[in-house]
Amino acid sequence: MNILLWIVLGALAGWLAGIIMYRAHRSWLVNVVIGILGAGLGGAIATALGFGGITGFNLYSLLLAVAGACLLLAVYYLIRRCLKIF
Repeated sequence: MNILLWIVLGALAGWLAGIIMYRAHRSWLVNVVIGILGAGLGGAIATALGFGGITGFNLYSLLLAVAGACLLLAVYYLIRRCLKIF
C-alpha cells in the first residue's frame, strides 16, 4: 500500500480511536500520530494471528487500524497516567 494511503488511513483511524476512547487525551495530533502507528500494529497483529493484514483502503483495513490505534492509545494513556508526564 502506498505510504500516503498508510498515513491517511492511520490519521482516520487515530481520529476514530480518539472518539471511541472518550476519556482519552483530547489532543488530535497525538491521536493521529498514534493512529498511524496503530495502523501498522493492527496489521502486524492480524497477520501474526492469520487473519491477513491491511490490504488497502477498505473497511477491513480501517477496522484493523482503529483496533491497533485504540490499543496504542490505551497503552499511551496508561503510561502517561502512571508517570504523570506529557
